[in-house]
Amino acid sequence: MYVLTHSPLQTIRHKLESIEIHSYRMAQFLCKLIPASCPFEREIKLGDRTLVHIPPLCKLNPLYDQLVELRFKSLVYLADKCD
Repeated sequence: MYVLTHSPLQTIRHKLESIEIHSYRMAQFLCKLIPASCPFEREIKLGDRTLVHIPPLCKLNPLYDQLVELRFKSLVYLADKCD
C-alpha cells in the first residue's frame, strides 16, 4: 500500500524555500515579479467618504509565506552583493 507522506503543495513549498539567489538578474526578476504589497487590497471612495474597503487577500494564498521569503532573499542579495 502506497501512502502519500507529502502533498503536492508541501513539495512546492519546499522547492520555493530551497531556491537560492546567485545572480543579479534573477534577484531583480523576482523582485519585479513578486509584489511588495497585496495588489488586491482596495478602497472604493466617493469624494472623501470610503464606501467599501476590500481587505488584503494574499494571505489566503497557501504559498504566501514562501513567496514573501523568496522576495526577501532577493532584496537581501541585491542589497549585499550588488551595492
